[in-house]
Amino acid sequence: MDDRRRRPHDVPVTDWVEQQIRDAQQRGAFTGLRLEGRPIPDLHRQRSSHQWVLDWAEREGADLSAAMPVGLALRRERAALRAEVPELRSEEAVRELVADFNGRLRDAYLRPVSGPPLAVGPLDLEVQLERWRAANPPRPAPAPPDPPPRPWWRRRRR
Repeated sequence: MDDRRRRPHDVPVTDWVEQQIRDAQQRGAFTGLRLEGRPIPDLHRQRSSHQWVLDWAEREGADLSAAMPVGLALRRERAALRAEVPELRSEEAVRELVADFNGRLRDAYLRPVSGPPLAVGPLDLEVQLERWRAANPPRPAPAPPDPPPRPWWRRRRR
């Protein structure tokens, strides 16, 4: 943070904040905002900080997966990966996906847990390969092409 935005020790917080707001207004930082000139919707409603974050995420279309506990995020990711396996392009892609997920799961188990306990199992590579093979059967070998017709001068008369 640069020095112009730091509050001097001898200035009260309220005065410093008011000065920052006035400076922003003079720069035009508040013009053109979505709710400019209108009351803030639901300002009268009492909300917890948790509800405020959920409302903000819904309004802005934000992804809250980063705010989830690690165990819940990994469980959700595991379900999404299982659904994604049949659409992958090759067995090698399945192997890479499973190895990546299982590596991150192993790392999560090695870290101290904050929040609910981590109860997610690794993806079984052989099971996922079988699921991929069932959804992507090998293509039959193409039939050999018909031999070209013999030229008219070599055809036999019957």
